[in-house]
Amino acid sequence: MTTTRRGLSLLLVAGLGLVAASCGSDDGNKPAAGGASDGPVTITVGCEPPKSNPKEREAWEADVATFQKAHPNITVQGKDAFPCINPDTFQAKLAGGTQEDLFYVYYTDVRKIIEKKQAADISQYVGTVGAVKDLRPDVMGVFKDGDKTYGLPRNNYNMGLVYNRKLFTQAGLDPANPPKTWEEVRDAAKKIAALGPGYVGYGEYSAGNTGGWHFAAELYARGGSMVSDDGKTAAFNSDEGKAVLENLKKMRWDDNSMGTKQLLQWEDLMRMMGGGKLGMMVGAPDVVQSVNNDFKGKFDDYGVTAVPESDGKSSLSGGDGYMFNPKASPEKIKAGLQWLEFHELTPGKGQFDYARSKEQGRPVGLPIPDLYGTSAPGNEITALRKQYATVPVDNFAPYVAAQGNITNKLEPPKAQELYAVLDVAMSAVLTRKDADINKFLSDAEGKANKILAKNT
Repeated sequence: MTTTRRGLSLLLVAGLGLVAASCGSDDGNKPAAGGASDGPVTITVGCEPPKSNPKEREAWEADVATFQKAHPNITVQGKDAFPCINPDTFQAKLAGGTQEDLFYVYYTDVRKIIEKKQAADISQYVGTVGAVKDLRPDVMGVFKDGDKTYGLPRNNYNMGLVYNRKLFTQAGLDPANPPKTWEEVRDAAKKIAALGPGYVGYGEYSAGNTGGWHFAAELYARGGSMVSDDGKTAAFNSDEGKAVLENLKKMRWDDNSMGTKQLLQWEDLMRMMGGGKLGMMVGAPDVVQSVNNDFKGKFDDYGVTAVPESDGKSSLSGGDGYMFNPKASPEKIKAGLQWLEFHELTPGKGQFDYARSKEQGRPVGLPIPDLYGTSAPGNEITALRKQYATVPVDNFAPYVAAQGNITNKLEPPKAQELYAVLDVAMSAVLTRKDADINKFLSDAEGKANKILAKNT
C-alpha cells in the first residue's frame, strides 16, 4: 500500500457521505442464484495503477496477462481513474452504468455502501475463495454485515509508534527495545530532546484534522472509544481521553520534549523525521517509506513498534479492498473473486510477488499489508518478505511481535468532522500552558454530539 492511498483514506475520503442508491428493491443487490456458466466473461476492475506509476503499472499488466493465460475465459479490464473512489461521483457512475464490476473502496466507506445497497451480496460465491478462511476475522469482518459478505480486503494496517533508531542510540536508549508505555515515551523523549538545540523527542499533530486523528489513535490504544456503541453520541470525554491530553500537556510544558513549534499537520512530522532530529511520532509503518522516499530519510535509521499501552487493547486501523457492483452478474462475481484471490490474496503472486518488487527496485520488507496474521498464508508472506527484503525487516520486529494481542478498530462515523473538533483540544494543550482539559473535552463532546445527531 502506498502512503498516498493511506493518506487519502484517513484525511480526505473518510467519513464523506455517499448519495443514496436508486438500485431498486431491497433484494436488488443480490445476484440471482445459479445461471452461471463457464462461457467468456469480461470484468472491469478499479484502481489499476496509473501510467504515471510505471513500475506498478507494469506489474499489474503482467499479472493480468498471467491470470488470463490461466483463465482464458476471463478478460480483465483495468480502470485507472484517480482517485480510485470518489464519493462525489460514486452514485452517478453506479446509476449511469460506468461503475466498475469490482470497485475499490476504503474501509471507512464500506458500511455506508452496504447500508445504501450500493454493493452486491457475494455470500453465496465467496466460499470459492480458499484464502477467506485464513484471513484475520477482524479484517474480513469489515466487509460483512451479519452473515452476509460484500467484499474482500486488499490491504490492512494499524497505527504504531515510528521512532528514530539512530537518535535512540545517540541518547543512550536501546533501539531494539522501544517504549511500551507513555511513561517510557516521556523518558525517551526527554533524553532525545537533551541532545541539543533543534532536537525534538516526540512530535504531535494538532491541525488540519490530523490532531483529532492522532487523538483517536492514542485513545484507542488506552482502551477508550470515540463514540458510543450505537454511534449516536461521543464517548471520548472519558478517563482515557483526558489521559491522552494530560500526557501531551506534561510532555510539552513540564518536560519541554516536544519543541516550541506546534500546530503541525500531515507532512510536518515526516519532514522533521526525515531531517533526523525528531525522535518519535505516531504513524503506520508506511510512514517510514514516505520518510525515505519523499523526505530524504534512510530506511536503516527508523523503526516501528506498537502504539504505547495498546497491548491487549485496540489500535486505530485502516485499509482498503474491493466490492462488487450491485448489477454484476453471477458470472462476473465469480470471475472477479478469482481475480482477487490471485492478485490480492495469494502469497508470492500479485501484490505479494516480492521477488518481482525487488527486481523492480521497489521496497520490500514493510510489515503491511497484514491480512492473515500468523495463519499459514501469513507466515508464508512474512517469510517471502524476509527472503526478498530491501529494507531492514528487523527494524519492524517490535511492531510485528505486538500485533497478535491487538484488535483492529476502525475510525468512527463522521471521522473527519470529529477530528476537526478535536484539533481544537489538541492544539490547546500544545500551545497554552493553562489549557483546561476538562473544558476543552466537554466543548468538543457537545459539538461532536450535534455532528453525530445529524444522521440519527
